[in-house]
Amino acid sequence: MIEIVDISLLTLMAVVAVAISRLRNLFGVVMLAGFYSLLSCGVFVVLDAVDVAFTEAAVGAGASTVILLGTLLLTSSEEKAQRSWSPLPLLVVLAVGGLLVYSTLDMPRYGDPAAPAHTHVAPRYIQESPTEIGVPNMVTSVLASYRGYDTLGETTVIFTAGIGLLLLIGSAFRATEPHKPAPRVQE
Repeated sequence: MIEIVDISLLTLMAVVAVAISRLRNLFGVVMLAGFYSLLSCGVFVVLDAVDVAFTEAAVGAGASTVILLGTLLLTSSEEKAQRSWSPLPLLVVLAVGGLLVYSTLDMPRYGDPAAPAHTHVAPRYIQESPTEIGVPNMVTSVLASYRGYDTLGETTVIFTAGIGLLLLIGSAFRATEPHKPAPRVQE
């Protein structure tokens, strides 16, 4: 059953990616990019990476979409026509994609019980966490203590994105407001 969900999510992500590359209306591209981020959140949830899914939802689907919509307020909503087609970007994407796939060939299979994470890291967390941390919830002890800096980093990213978003939206609205002349003082 989970394979059907995985295949469905990845198929939808591929369809949305192709639609994004073919679309010329930038508003539609921004909306589809937000939808793509939501689909990737679903993939992260299926992979049991809920903290990563939360970050993707907040930054990828939320803040990035709003920032891009704010940018569209300051620019046009249509992409300019490209003069000529160049194969260079396609070659760069294929080369980087090939390198990424090649770099995963020596990784252990997903869920492999003989993987290093399952042989010494996870058992140590399970055995030592109650005495070292004193928190009864295993997930809380790992996220708050062992991965505390990682969680702090994720929180900092979300906070920074929110502040940047507020600054961008505020400056966009200040730029579009007409200037009112200062009232004259009668003498």
